[in-house]
Amino acid sequence: MVGRACICGLLAGLVLWAGPGQAETNIKIGVLSDMSGPYSDLAGPGSVVAARLAVEDFKGASRGITVDILSGNHQNKADIGSVIARSWIDQDGVDVIADVTGSPVALAVSQIVKDKNRIQLNAGAATADLTGSRCSANTIHWTYDTWANANGTGSAFVRQGGTSWFFIAVDQASGHAMERDTAAVVKAAGGTVLGSVKHPLGTSDFSSYLLRAQSSGARVLGLASGGEDMINAIKQASEFGIVQGGQSIAGLFTFITDIHALGLKLAQGLVLTEAFYWDRDDASRAWSRRFAAAFGGKMPTQVHAGVYSSTMHYLKAVEAAGTKDTATVLARMREMPIDDPLFGKGEVRIDGRAVHDMFLFRVKTPAQSRGEWDLYETLATIPASQAFRPLSQGGCPLVK
Repeated sequence: MVGRACICGLLAGLVLWAGPGQAETNIKIGVLSDMSGPYSDLAGPGSVVAARLAVEDFKGASRGITVDILSGNHQNKADIGSVIARSWIDQDGVDVIADVTGSPVALAVSQIVKDKNRIQLNAGAATADLTGSRCSANTIHWTYDTWANANGTGSAFVRQGGTSWFFIAVDQASGHAMERDTAAVVKAAGGTVLGSVKHPLGTSDFSSYLLRAQSSGARVLGLASGGEDMINAIKQASEFGIVQGGQSIAGLFTFITDIHALGLKLAQGLVLTEAFYWDRDDASRAWSRRFAAAFGGKMPTQVHAGVYSSTMHYLKAVEAAGTKDTATVLARMREMPIDDPLFGKGEVRIDGRAVHDMFLFRVKTPAQSRGEWDLYETLATIPASQAFRPLSQGGCPLVK
């Protein structure tokens, strides 16, 4: 298992040298993600590019800080992710594990960094349990989570009359949490859940699941699946005439790469919640064009932006603290406000939740789009104070 994990261990290293007369602090960041599977487009190799850009922009050479970047492919398996994480920490001296797309892997790595006194900067996993019942002082959850997406997308559909739901969810921690959190939103608004079904990760045939959703009579099909699963489900829903028959589809795990792969003809009208969109303002456009230039012309997802933003915040905290000592840096990350061009202003709470604005988007029609990546129109900004689960409701043991 160790040999298998190490095949993709060191994808690239970026080293910045300290200036003369300065004591050098060396930091090692491991980007752990799905590099080849169903989540590789929304995270994967693009997350390594985002981490590199953060190190480049931090300009550690003038601060006496050197940074090495490693990458690993967890293959969406918690055991493989755990082996890589332990090997990185024990053998390579990794200080921070970033991205960690995939909730089962993220939960496993959260326990490992807690036990070994390292840090997880999670940009890609969805489960809100990372800052709830499974919270840890060593894990910071940066980008989005199931509560935020349920609150944004679920509430939007309920307000529009979507009060009866049927869920199709991936059978892993993220799907379970998304169904749970969205169902809570629906029921709190007086709606009902008429049924649900789980599917394995990497499903190609959604016909039986879609037939059950169709026959339920629910007004909304809550699709709690991401990446290739989400793409396959939407394509097949079109073939089954789900929307044409009067049902709506709520894409609860929807990323810009999914919409780009589907095309606007199929995806138009989908309502979704994300933390970042490349074309939102001048600052996001400037950074995203740099990212695209380094990544084959592809625009970044919210996960890529989250890797950049969380890595930059960590590096700033190391500089401010004057040390890479784990407890000291984590305390400084919580003390320092978030303030960057991608996520704007925010904070890191005691439960590890990075709090910032979220956005409700609708996918444009082909006629509205002005180009290949012009895919969203903004329906609403969800302010940071409302975007994430209240601190008192998560059940995190760190909250007194």
